[in-house]
Amino acid sequence: PTRRSSDLFAAFLPRGFDNLRMGVISQTNLNVVGSHCGVSIGEDGPSQMALEDLAMFQALPGCTVFYPSDAVAMERAVELAANTRGVTFIRAGRPQVPVTYGNDEKFQIGKAKIVRQSEADQVLVIGAGITLFEAIKAADTLAAAGVKVRVMDPFTIKPLDWEAVQKHAQACGGRVVTVEDHYPEGGLGDAVLASLAMVRDTVVKKLAVNAVPRSGPPMELLEMFGISASHIVRACNDILKL
Repeated sequence: PTRRSSDLFAAFLPRGFDNLRMGVISQTNLNVVGSHCGVSIGEDGPSQMALEDLAMFQALPGCTVFYPSDAVAMERAVELAANTRGVTFIRAGRPQVPVTYGNDEKFQIGKAKIVRQSEADQVLVIGAGITLFEAIKAADTLAAAGVKVRVMDPFTIKPLDWEAVQKHAQACGGRVVTVEDHYPEGGLGDAVLASLAMVRDTVVKKLAVNAVPRSGPPMELLEMFGISASHIVRACNDILKL
């Protein structure tokens, strides 16, 4: 069957939601890339910030939702999307970020990556895109204070790696913090909550963009709207008190 591709600021994709919905019904093969997601795009302001896109694409039955965190993961996501039936969505950020993975790293749909881990981890922190790197910064800060946290990169939000989330949450005492450059509804945090809904003795603290944002420097906006490294540090310390 014919495969179609589209690349656009993710903030403008809701205008085509009816076409996406009908594409699912008609079993269309369609790859969509949405760029400029979240408050981390900075000075372009809230009209250009995609903060609802994960919720929209996760609502489409059978849609595969990729959220690659670096250049290597992005390249693998494009390859996988091109060979996946149905509608796929790749969420792309704007800021430059470090390359975390080697060129030979293997990626699979529905398989998460653990980027920080120790035997004594007390909290599982799950971030994607720009917030993965904020989570790594927070892990370094916490480690200096004697608090060990595990950091997960989900790679795909739908399907989320339920097995990995449950396994690593249990290894960290059932304490989980999610952090996403997206509104609280329908994003990474809600996907993680769904994966842990039937798991006893787990608690999830969800960090997300907590209000309609404004224009400003990216790192200042991450801080202002509650998803920066300092907020992750605070969330981990708070959850350890429960």
